[in-house]
Amino acid sequence: MFASVRRVLLLSALAWSVSGFAQTGLLNVSYDVARDVYKDYNPLFQKYWKAKTGETVELRQSHGGSSKQVRSVADGLEADVVTMNQAPDVDFLVEKGLVVKDYAKRFPNNASPYTSTMVFIVRKGNPKGLKEWADLAAPGVQVILPHPKNTGNGRYTYLAAWGVALKQPGGNDKTAQEFVGKLLKNAPLFAAGGRDATTTFMQRRLGDVLVTFESEAELIAKEFGKGEFDVVYPSQSILAEFPVALVEKVVDKKGTRKLAQAYLEYLWSKEGQENAAQNYLRPRDPEVLKKYAAQFPPIRTFSVDEVFGGWAKATAAHFRDGGSFDQIYQVR
Repeated sequence: MFASVRRVLLLSALAWSVSGFAQTGLLNVSYDVARDVYKDYNPLFQKYWKAKTGETVELRQSHGGSSKQVRSVADGLEADVVTMNQAPDVDFLVEKGLVVKDYAKRFPNNASPYTSTMVFIVRKGNPKGLKEWADLAAPGVQVILPHPKNTGNGRYTYLAAWGVALKQPGGNDKTAQEFVGKLLKNAPLFAAGGRDATTTFMQRRLGDVLVTFESEAELIAKEFGKGEFDVVYPSQSILAEFPVALVEKVVDKKGTRKLAQAYLEYLWSKEGQENAAQNYLRPRDPEVLKKYAAQFPPIRTFSVDEVFGGWAKATAAHFRDGGSFDQIYQVR
């Protein structure tokens, strides 16, 4: 009898062990508007990994305002990987000892598998005639954007406006701050994240223009219909990069380093780059970008490194407590 019980327990433990070996998983903590990107990407990677290793992979996603997301990771949310929309969020995890300092060198293209830029979503027919960044600071225009201190979307919008102002004849930090101050005064509120901003503009019908990532325009079209809005490309805007990284302490604790590394590397595969393009993110692969050239109108862009000397300097000057955003907002 005891032998039979021991045999049952042994078989149960073996079955559990085999099941545990065959079923592994990852948590990808990401920014607000990347839901559909990874909803489409995850099955591609699952198929690839199953064919390569025979393992079935469970992939989970978490999305929200980018800065809030990384704070959650720092507070204990066990993300295996982070796929964010601005370097400062990953740098925050570096400061917390969760991500290696040279994460941007661990993957190609500054660890950004795709790019985007900031564009304007306006009401159908563009009744306010909004074409350039300067138009967003005009009296009587309501601008919808996420909070510049808490979201990548909001920070890119803020820095895009600042950079464009700097590039005007006679532009300097003083004229740029005055311009951005006028633009922010036209914001009736700051949304909590990119999707919240979209909901505010499309469902609540607040505002004349939504400033958002180029990729968000087509996601809005899928949800609300192309006839509800127009997309306006200003003559110049900012280059948005989307860094990815392993959360070192988590992958070592869970034993998922190899899987997490492969999950991020596959973003640069043909399938991963096709998925990026199909979700209206500009792929890094030249052949894939050429294939989808019709959906990516040419636009002059400038980088954070080029205009602001990198994210560390930009964050310190504009988004730290007492920085330019706080100075502007206090008199808003």
